[in-house]
Amino acid sequence: MEEAGQKLKRVRERMNLRYRDVEEASLGIAARHNNDEYAIALSRLADIENKGTIPTIYRLYSLCAIYRLDMLEVLQWYGVDVSMLAADAVKVESERSHLIGFTAGGYGGVQIPIALDPGIDLRKTTHLSRFIQRWGTLPVMLLQGLDLKNHRYAYLGSEDWSMYPILLPGSLLLIDETRRKPQNGTWLALSERPIYFFEHRGGFECAWCNIESGQAILQYHPSSGRCPQVFRYSSEKTEIDVIGQVAGVAMRLDRAKKPRTRS
Repeated sequence: MEEAGQKLKRVRERMNLRYRDVEEASLGIAARHNNDEYAIALSRLADIENKGTIPTIYRLYSLCAIYRLDMLEVLQWYGVDVSMLAADAVKVESERSHLIGFTAGGYGGVQIPIALDPGIDLRKTTHLSRFIQRWGTLPVMLLQGLDLKNHRYAYLGSEDWSMYPILLPGSLLLIDETRRKPQNGTWLALSERPIYFFEHRGGFECAWCNIESGQAILQYHPSSGRCPQVFRYSSEKTEIDVIGQVAGVAMRLDRAKKPRTRS
């Protein structure tokens, strides 16, 4: 298999660029960014192409800009598949809840069922996998049509039992940033009450919320055993930010075994 350096060399030669041309172009990029790390000396470029030297992120940026290359594709030449970033992150458990920085506008694809048995009755709960006739890859860029620009993602910590059993620890949450005003009211069932994701100085919280007398009262599921928390929430002083309302959730049911006793 052709090495990354050789691929970069082939692109340079195809563009009829000399080492000196690349060096001068990189110096211009370095000047625009006011950072000498973007500059690529002649000897360094030769090492990258012929000796397998791995460029720094700054030099890789310069090469991609000069050669008009997709930086994520070039990273794949070096064995770094950025499309696997979210999948690898899921494998790393974290006890604390937190926001996720991955956006829906990234690269890669999502495996989805594209052909279902026409005899399936979607009104009934069923084992969906048995009715999937064909799988396909949906490019993540197509998900932009679902208005995901107003959503963020969050991870519910593997030791965060605040909303158990509605939300299980280790769940991936879809947060609607357009819904940032907790609504007071009454609901026929706990499952109907909106859940919000918050950020404060101590970290992140996932909870129900009432706004009363300039205070945000965070309430957790009774099964969690957690007491409500109260934060100042007014135009004069706010101790907590509402990131948005939980609009969707993906849960792994094998993580639902809550400890019998908790300190």
